[in-house]
Amino acid sequence: MAPSSTVSNRLVGDIGGTNTRLALYDAPSGKLTQVRAYLNSDYSKLEEVVVQWLKEAESTTGKPVTVHACCLAVAAPPMGDQVNMLNVDWSFSKIAFAREFGFEQLGCINDFEGNAYALPHLHAQELVSLRGEYQTQGKKCAVVGPGTGLGGATLDLTGTSALVCASEPGYAGLSPANDLELELFRELLHRYDTVWTELLLSGPGLERLHSTLATVRGNSVAPLTAAQITEAALNGGDHHSREVLKVFCALLGSACGDYVLTTGSYGGLFLAGGIVPRISDFLVQSEFLQRFSSKGKMKNVLSEVPVHLITCPTLGLLGAAHAPL
Repeated sequence: MAPSSTVSNRLVGDIGGTNTRLALYDAPSGKLTQVRAYLNSDYSKLEEVVVQWLKEAESTTGKPVTVHACCLAVAAPPMGDQVNMLNVDWSFSKIAFAREFGFEQLGCINDFEGNAYALPHLHAQELVSLRGEYQTQGKKCAVVGPGTGLGGATLDLTGTSALVCASEPGYAGLSPANDLELELFRELLHRYDTVWTELLLSGPGLERLHSTLATVRGNSVAPLTAAQITEAALNGGDHHSREVLKVFCALLGSACGDYVLTTGSYGGLFLAGGIVPRISDFLVQSEFLQRFSSKGKMKNVLSEVPVHLITCPTLGLLGAAHAPL
């Protein structure tokens, strides 16, 4: 949508499969204000969330909030005018959306495109470095993250020009690398025609892995949510959940190594998503880095790739703030 005027602020959104985050970005100050999060299951469509945000922002400021520009980072595959989300039953027309809220400028990007646009604007304290130094300039980087699904994007930053490309690594194939994983995959193939990455590397995937490992081990375990599994594993008292998380981290390392290889993102891997920040200490002690680098003759190359874990809670909003409209 062509701009009709230059605006200093924009409504920015990070629209995931489970949660929606909205905020106002002020370009002159570089600050996000009116940051609010909403549970998608409480709303039937995105437009209702925006209406709620506008009401709450008006209540806070004491006056109507007028916004002429908007950028949404949405968990959706490549899109034309119609945006169809993958992990929540929402869809909308960008033209109709802009008309409804009076936006003169509207940008709509994949949620991991948003994450990639945010990478050059992170502060050191918003990262946990597993290996190497934080740098995005001059070399292609990748950002990958498990949450409701598994997303990914690349950033190629040369000078002041940022080239960002989104992809769907969650639907790429996933391969076993040891006897236990072979057993897990064999069990899964009784129920699914193939094993794709986010079948296991996501919140629902973690729950699936928990039940499948129990079947393989011949154990009886109560079903747990992804949050309960990670909590039980980190507390150390639940051996089964701890083994599940070990397998999860190892498979994530393999998937991330594949993604860096296939995209040529040797400048660095950045881990995002809702799960990884909660398990950062566990991830460091896991087989993640070993499996990330264990790629045949490319092992030495991948062993030199910097790996960072992002802890910034407003990553998607930050990317939507800096993405071109």
